Amino acid sequence: MDYLVICLAALVASGLTLFSGFGLGTLLMSVFALFFPVEVAVAQTAVVHFATNLFKLALLGRRADWHLVLLFGLPAFLASFAGVWTLLWLSDLAPLFTYTLLGQPLAVHPVKLVIAVLMAAFSLLELWPAYNRLAIARRYIPAGGILSGFFGGLSGNQGAFRSAFLLKSGLSAQAFISTGVVIAALVDFSRLTVYSGLLASDTVRANLALIIAATVAAFAGAFAGTRLIKRVTISTVRYVVAAMLLLIALLLGTGVI
Repeated sequence: MDYLVICLAALVASGLTLFSGFGLGTLLMSVFALFFPVEVAVAQTAVVHFATNLFKLALLGRRADWHLVLLFGLPAFLASFAGVWTLLWLSDLAPLFTYTLLGQPLAVHPVKLVIAVLMAAFSLLELWPAYNRLAIARRYIPAGGILSGFFGGLSGNQGAFRSAFLLKSGLSAQAFISTGVVIAALVDFSRLTVYSGLLASDTVRANLALIIAATVAAFAGAFAGTRLIKRVTISTVRYVVAAMLLLIALLLGTGVI
């Protein structure tokens, strides 16, 4: 059952995240956490996420806007380290409150609630017609990279903020997706250097076959997604991003994930 659920989640999430720019790490970590301790789930997800982004990089990297990769990706890479260490500090804070949903105890943590509010704000802006006519000047792109990288290190949700900024940078749908893949791979690399201790744990090594299976499923989802890239427009991507932002914000803010 764990193989079926985790591999199916990896397949679907990997295909969807190719268009939205985010979702694989958040959704897959939640599924891994159903079967493993949270810290192990984080490490296992990091491996699948990084391997999948390398695969996407091989498929799509040549279409990336490398100027934006430097403007956005380098600040994101550096800021992600600060996010990871902030996570270690915040992990000891008590939940704001707890409650029960369908017989399951849930907790709302301060850091997740803050991220959820920011995500919801971005998604509502994407659905606001006046905002869609705005163009964010490229001088603000490095600031977006810092925000994306920091929250990527903090919670793995870097893609949501990256998408919100890059959508306004004048990229085509294909360039938007390709540039996001390159930046995501950079941030994933920084996260893995911090997670190295967890990756060496007995639990992770004992489930290497499951990690490989999930990675292969994610590869399949990414490959299937690339077949559909030419059929979508940047406006389609924008609405997909907004919808997924709202969904994940709701799940994070209520403590479901």
